[in-house]
Amino acid sequence: MFYQLAHKSMLNPLTKNRNYLVTFVVVWLVIFAIHTFIINYFYGIGSIVSLADSAIFNFIFALVGFNLWYVIRFNLRETPTVFDLIVNHLIVAIIIIALWITSSYFLLINIFDENASYIQFLNESLPWRVVTGLFYYLFFILFYYVILYYEDLQEKLKVESELHNLVKEAELNALKSQINPHFLFNSLNSISSLTMTRPEKAQEMVILLSDFLRYSLSHDKNEQASLEEEINNLKRYLAIEKIRFGNRLNFVSNVQVECLSTKIPNMIMQPLLENAIKHGVYNSTEEVLVELNCRTEDGFVVVEVCNDYDPEAVKKKGQGIGLSNIRKRLQLIYQRQDLLEIQAEKMIFKASLKIPKE
Repeated sequence: MFYQLAHKSMLNPLTKNRNYLVTFVVVWLVIFAIHTFIINYFYGIGSIVSLADSAIFNFIFALVGFNLWYVIRFNLRETPTVFDLIVNHLIVAIIIIALWITSSYFLLINIFDENASYIQFLNESLPWRVVTGLFYYLFFILFYYVILYYEDLQEKLKVESELHNLVKEAELNALKSQINPHFLFNSLNSISSLTMTRPEKAQEMVILLSDFLRYSLSHDKNEQASLEEEINNLKRYLAIEKIRFGNRLNFVSNVQVECLSTKIPNMIMQPLLENAIKHGVYNSTEEVLVELNCRTEDGFVVVEVCNDYDPEAVKKKGQGIGLSNIRKRLQLIYQRQDLLEIQAEKMIFKASLKIPKE
């Protein structure tokens, strides 16, 4: 694996990326055309000679420039100082430009040895060709360094994104892990009591609890579930709580059919009902109505859980982890902090959960 990564990092980006290669070819064709036009139009050199001059000088440097990538990778095999980097590039530039002009010059001399006017032009043009070669070298160096910077930035962003997803997943798992043990503790206490007084109810509660936990575990790796699946699992939860509280718990559900297929974070609704039961049913000796409503509204699926409650009892017991758990999960998943609203009016407590529709 290390060898593959190292080998991949040494590959010329022009061979790895088709867009880079196309850009490279197009740029050199444009340079070739401009060079030919300048020599032919401004210096009066014949068309064939201008084409040959442009082709030899430009395409030889294009070939040299293609291989400059490996010079850069060699310089960056360690972390050089700025001074060393400048000296290295200066030496390489002198060598490359000297070889480029020498090879191109003698090649053209041999081809057009009988064209005295062109030979004179070629000799007189050497100074600005040196300047052009320096410009070409700087162009290639900047081009490759920009590519290196861009690819390095993309790799860092990819790693940061993966780390962010891992952290997000860990936080979500940590939040979800707070739900089951809390509910399981209360349920096991109830089962323990029922085994002595009502064994058949204890057995029923064990079966319901088993089905509820099986659903929870089956969705650990899948963050979303349909609202219908969540409601079906909530019915198991409420059946368990119904055994605990008997007639004190009265549950009513009003869910629009179009809401059922909506994908929502799994186990996000249970803390709402758990909170309603904890602060409503648990502290009451009379029947308490817990109502679940669901509707679509302005691009959201709105889930509301309302319950009767005693404000003084809630102040004593506190809010617990349920609602704060939901708020944190919604913020992690949707990057929004306004998806959970809490209202306490008179003797009614209402929690409204807004899920953005996909």
